[in-house]
Amino acid sequence: MTATSPAPATGTPGTPGATGTGTPGSPLLTVAVLCLGGLVASLTQTMVIPIQGELGRLLHTSEANASWVVTATLVAGAVAMPISGRLGDLYGKQRVLVVSAALLVLGSLVCALSGTLVPMLAGRLLQGFAMGFIPVGIALLREVTPPRLTATAMAAMSATLGVGGAIGLPLSAWIVEDFSWHTLFWVSTGLAVVVALAVVLLVPHVRDATPGRFDTVGAVGLALGLVAVLVAVSKGNEWGWSHGRTLGLLVAGVLVLVAWGSYELRVADPLCGLRVSARRPVLLTNVAAIAIGFGMMAQAIVVPRLLQSPSATGYGLGQSLLETGLWMAPGGLVMMLFSPVSGRLIRVVGARVTLMVGGTVLGLGYLFALFLTDAPWQLMVASCITSAGVGIGYAAMPTLILESVPLAEAGSAVGVNGLMRSIGTSASAAVMAAILTASTIDLGGYALPTERAFAICFGVGAAAAFVGVLLAAFVPRPRTHH
Repeated sequence: MTATSPAPATGTPGTPGATGTGTPGSPLLTVAVLCLGGLVASLTQTMVIPIQGELGRLLHTSEANASWVVTATLVAGAVAMPISGRLGDLYGKQRVLVVSAALLVLGSLVCALSGTLVPMLAGRLLQGFAMGFIPVGIALLREVTPPRLTATAMAAMSATLGVGGAIGLPLSAWIVEDFSWHTLFWVSTGLAVVVALAVVLLVPHVRDATPGRFDTVGAVGLALGLVAVLVAVSKGNEWGWSHGRTLGLLVAGVLVLVAWGSYELRVADPLCGLRVSARRPVLLTNVAAIAIGFGMMAQAIVVPRLLQSPSATGYGLGQSLLETGLWMAPGGLVMMLFSPVSGRLIRVVGARVTLMVGGTVLGLGYLFALFLTDAPWQLMVASCITSAGVGIGYAAMPTLILESVPLAEAGSAVGVNGLMRSIGTSASAAVMAAILTASTIDLGGYALPTERAFAICFGVGAAAAFVGVLLAAFVPRPRTHH
């Protein structure tokens, strides 16, 4: 690969005030704005869960078609992360953040005004594309914060991926119970407007654009391949893993991604620097991201399902949707509270050891859940432990990546890491669904997962977390590139 050389800089990474236009704000204010943007963007991923079972009726379509309202946002977010990261490297990260926030406003507004499937899907796709805000924001933090604050700031920004999802469920459940379902999207529209204005007015415009051209062919190839694979994984349990549609999409997606990889290795200005990504620190961190992402999503799927299972099963806890959301909400708060702890760990023992600590805590949370599921508070404690592990691990990954790639490719590299986490969460959703439907009991004509199925899910989540620890152990000490 021919590496792109950075443009003449007016500042160095970690030096606030290297601005091209306007006056930089306080680094703490910038961190707060970027974290708010990440929180709102990730919140949109889970905000429709309280109405998921009613979407078919609300949008006058079938349940199978309505399920795309969730899938579309997840897939669009995965595609957007590496593409937005590269755009941030080429045209400036603050500009891309503004565009991402504008997409979030537009997508939320379209959803708020929708009453049928097609406009709702269009809005949800736009909300998904706004997820590019998070990797670009993480990469920008290295440039606008002093070194003493950088690790903690990136930890907090990384945590918003999990915190937004954790608080989205109880918030959405409360809104749906007391107001119209459209209110969900009016609230997200208002929050997105606040984020967009804050990014324009308060986030410094750093001269971090680098020479080069945008790899349009690479972006299209990556999008096609990822969409095919992620849709197949997301819908495999619904369609059947041996169904021609599932297998066809998987095979087509893999072939497209292989062709895309071959093309990326030959082009002068690739969308993703695969040779940089193949370096041991980056490669192992990205594979560990799949495992940690898998572990995060597993508890987000399994714990609420167990909490809401009828008590008549003998193991279910019979909680309502709102009660379930409230039991899960502390996990999101724990994830955010551990941000300064993560930053401190990174400074003291390094990002590699911090990632190992995060994976270990995540795995221990699942082991705790294996044996203590008799009361909602026990599952809340297990959720808090796993959330702490995710928060620590998510904080360490972008730090490891940014220590190992050239500054000119920082946004793209963090975007690819975000994509790996998305692959982990998508795979986890499919695996957990398959396990929960493979072993069921009949209760009043409804098929419900057995207690053993939940135990297997917790065991698989723990295994994924400890695999992440093992992978992190082999990450070598990276060399910093400037």
